[in-house]
Amino acid sequence: MRVLVCIKQVFDPAELKVDPNTRTLVTEGVSRKISDFDKNAIEEAVKMKEKYKAETIVITMGPSDAMRALREALAMGIDNAYLLSDPAFENSDTLATAKVLAAAIRKIGNIDIVLTAEASMDGYSGMVGPRLATLLNLPQLTYVRNIVSVEDGKMVVERDLEEGYEVVESKLPVLITVTKEINEPRFATLPKIMAASKKKIETWGASDLGLGKEEVGSTGSAIQVMKAEA
Repeated sequence: MRVLVCIKQVFDPAELKVDPNTRTLVTEGVSRKISDFDKNAIEEAVKMKEKYKAETIVITMGPSDAMRALREALAMGIDNAYLLSDPAFENSDTLATAKVLAAAIRKIGNIDIVLTAEASMDGYSGMVGPRLATLLNLPQLTYVRNIVSVEDGKMVVERDLEEGYEVVESKLPVLITVTKEINEPRFATLPKIMAASKKKIETWGASDLGLGKEEVGSTGSAIQVMKAEA
């Protein structure tokens, strides 16, 4: 079984400030980290590795410094990592982002389970997972609070609802988005951090993924953000 996790590096919200004159967020000098909810997805992949001997892979789209987020995921127990980085990817909305992720997943190939968080800490749109499932033509199980079983080519999960939950079964391959309540992410130990720092991480750009520049970035996006005020 092969399990792939999509993660995002975001600004640490604890360090963000607001410019009182422009009402915009001040991001200069603010450190970045793995979106907290993505760590739950990483943890779930590592648990599948331990329980089902799954091969685990992590990918992220971002600038070169997003390599740090991938190395943290490796230190948490993920086997392999890929960085999707290209100036053409800048200003991509959820649609263009999903296109890049989908192209990378197709290139990696033979993925049984794609894991994402229910949403990222910054945009919190919750749209990348469902868009990605649609582009890959995969069934999607969203807001998963518990993975009950993975066997005989099927997955059974509990989906969180407003006033309860439902138990759903799907054939593999499948995409699932997980909630923060699904687990408690582990901390990476020093030996694993040292080992992760030596692992090779491949970087792919738009041409490596067979994507034209018109398909990604602001040109390939369906939504343009005009202004964001706090």
